[in-house]
Amino acid sequence: MTSTKNKNSFSVGKQIPFSLSQSEIKLPPALTARFDLYPENKRRPVNKTVFKNEYFQLTYNMKDNSLNISSQGDLVYSAIPYDTARNYIQRAAIQYLLYPEAARQYIESHKKNLETYLKLSIFQITNKRVNRNSPKVVQAYNAILEDPLLEIQILGRLLQHDETGALSANLAGKFLFSENVKTGISGYVSEYLHFAVQLTQTLPIMTDGKTIRLLESALQDDAIADNHLTFESDIEAALALLPQDVKQTIKNSIVIRKQIVPGNNKLLLRSEFGKELSEVRKNYVAHSVDPGELEQYFENVLPEENTNLINVVSDIHTTAGKLPFINNNFNILAGDLHDSHLEEEIEGLCVIGNHDLVYVLPKSENKENEEWQKWRPFFKYEWFQELVLNPDDSWYKLPIGNHIYYECVKAELEKRFPKMNVLNNNSIIHKGIRYIGLTIPVALAKRKKKQQAFIFKSLKYLLNEEHSIPTVIVSHAPLFNELSMLSQNSRAYEKNYVCSEPKIMALFEQFNIIGAIHGHHHIPASSGRYKIVNFAGKELFVVCSIYSKMNTGFELTHLLEVEN
Repeated sequence: MTSTKNKNSFSVGKQIPFSLSQSEIKLPPALTARFDLYPENKRRPVNKTVFKNEYFQLTYNMKDNSLNISSQGDLVYSAIPYDTARNYIQRAAIQYLLYPEAARQYIESHKKNLETYLKLSIFQITNKRVNRNSPKVVQAYNAILEDPLLEIQILGRLLQHDETGALSANLAGKFLFSENVKTGISGYVSEYLHFAVQLTQTLPIMTDGKTIRLLESALQDDAIADNHLTFESDIEAALALLPQDVKQTIKNSIVIRKQIVPGNNKLLLRSEFGKELSEVRKNYVAHSVDPGELEQYFENVLPEENTNLINVVSDIHTTAGKLPFINNNFNILAGDLHDSHLEEEIEGLCVIGNHDLVYVLPKSENKENEEWQKWRPFFKYEWFQELVLNPDDSWYKLPIGNHIYYECVKAELEKRFPKMNVLNNNSIIHKGIRYIGLTIPVALAKRKKKQQAFIFKSLKYLLNEEHSIPTVIVSHAPLFNELSMLSQNSRAYEKNYVCSEPKIMALFEQFNIIGAIHGHHHIPASSGRYKIVNFAGKELFVVCSIYSKMNTGFELTHLLEVEN
């Protein structure tokens, strides 16, 4: 197992493409031939098994041409109810295999934040407060570094912290060794590592713990390849640190492709503990705290600046008076900027989000105040009255199209971002790419016909019979489901908000529209930054990149190069 990888590529503070979304995969005949190996595929028209062992399987979705690793029925990921870190921990497991030293550095760089979590964890189980230098905190911190399977989990928890905000629920089970051993996650991690190595040694597959790619169809990008496990990956350094039984199981996968070797890491199986797990979940009382309320207790140890040439960010929602990231190149801000006031620096384009409609308004509650003068013409509208008093009840009453209110919002945003092009149903060209910015603050599913009529009319006008120029459409809410990054399993997904206007499809067919960018749904970084979709008979990219402490933006350049 040799590799030419740079061992520092998973370094503290460097943005690593952990969560690059995969493009569509067309399985070669050698892999589709494996369908016949598994009898269950005869009754599965969509999800076909490609490879499996006792606890995990690789499936191929025939509809969207995607590969996915999932655990099989009996193996439980975590005894902690509503534990949302599985994807982060799986990504951490792969990165630990590839770069164990860098994984340790990442954890150590978060030491102060980790000590805060340990203090809170100890308080949750003892009801006694301890300080950072307490022997109990020191002991708990050292226990993490002495157990590789817990260290992998902590790396995953910290990735989640950096992407979605501070954690609050069931901290003891997540951070204290004494409590963590009861969760079954270590057993899950050991079996996941085994399967990932077994899979990549058997098939021409590469994975970063989130995405699955075929080796021959992977992007020729060193940053991507360096953070994916393949049959060539050098994992000897990580194996030397793992428990002996886990190490031996993985080595057996490499040498003789053997199935599971029993180990000392207790697995949590539904067949053994299903009743107890059901009772725990049934009696569970959620005690999560909004991450925004916890930020004051943690520090940001990651860099705020990135060097993306075309930097996509959305849903910043800042209330600090300044943007929480730095990029001196071209930025695309897909709405919901909030109260940032900049006299210089940031350049690029932005579109209007629903929260921007509120945050540009005067803060004074006295409507007779002079600050409200320019907004008085809107007082007569019911939607505006609700926008001022209770914004969440007003979103789906917002005006559609080129309403004068949006022009007033645009004027306010231009004052705050003097070097930005605020696109309110207009367009600009940057380095040969045309960007059309549509004002779609929310997905108006109940008024879909009017909304899509507006989309068609605006696109037809802005495309201006210029058929060949590469074009990207930017909006805050997605245009419709076909161009959304939102999962169909999400509670926010509007199943009826599909494109039902054939004239829009015709425009996509006739013009060189190569992709779309949106925000609004606050899609976590672990879900990926982009995907490739089929619409109007061709492939398009869709990007959604919310701001977080780790994700200061998405580099759009390589997608533009591929499409061109």
